[in-house]
Amino acid sequence: MTAVTRDRVLLGWVEETARSVRRIGSLSNGAFILAAAGILEGRRATTHWLDCERLAGEFPGVHVEPDRIFVKDGNLYTAARGTAGLDLALALIEEDLGRDLAFAVARALVMFVRRPGGQNQFSALLQSQTAERQPLRDLLVWASEHLTDSLSVETLAARVHMSARNFSRAFRKELGKTPARFIETLRIDAAARMLEQTGVCIDHVAKECGLGSADSMRRSFLRVRGCTPSEYRERIRRP
Repeated sequence: MTAVTRDRVLLGWVEETARSVRRIGSLSNGAFILAAAGILEGRRATTHWLDCERLAGEFPGVHVEPDRIFVKDGNLYTAARGTAGLDLALALIEEDLGRDLAFAVARALVMFVRRPGGQNQFSALLQSQTAERQPLRDLLVWASEHLTDSLSVETLAARVHMSARNFSRAFRKELGKTPARFIETLRIDAAARMLEQTGVCIDHVAKECGLGSADSMRRSFLRVRGCTPSEYRERIRRP
């Protein structure tokens, strides 16, 4: 990537092209090329989460948003890696040709859900699959489907036939956080999806995702996502 970002001919072409096109964008480390060409200066952008810190360090004038799937800033679009490119492509189709066609394309691609750009790059359920023990992985899939149940340490431990103490120790060793914190993150991920995809009130979202009241959901959201549910909903709808 270093050689490419120092190629003056390429960067000159990118800079000139950016002035004449309706919109310009990048996928993954393509953001480094746009940044080196000066196109991201003073703009909001993202890349794959593994490279966000490096992008911010090498180009301090770029406002890097590391948790976004893709970012739109005016006519500038930057996306994370892999399937985030599909999410961005669908967003562009919707802009140009409408929501119905975008969803038709998503169905044709057998995409489970068309994710908005503001959605987080990270998923607690995906992280749960890194656990070495199959019973623990299966347990967390079950928990994600029963978020309104009582998911105490004792309840979870009993399902995998472990004592609460041994379960807590094994859980933290494999997943890096306590069962309570992980369940909270699962619930917040589910709440975030509801905020992205529906217009239902926050109190209803809290109850549907096992977070209790709107006040308790607000505290959990601040702890996990660093913003309130209302701020999150506004952010993912931000152009």
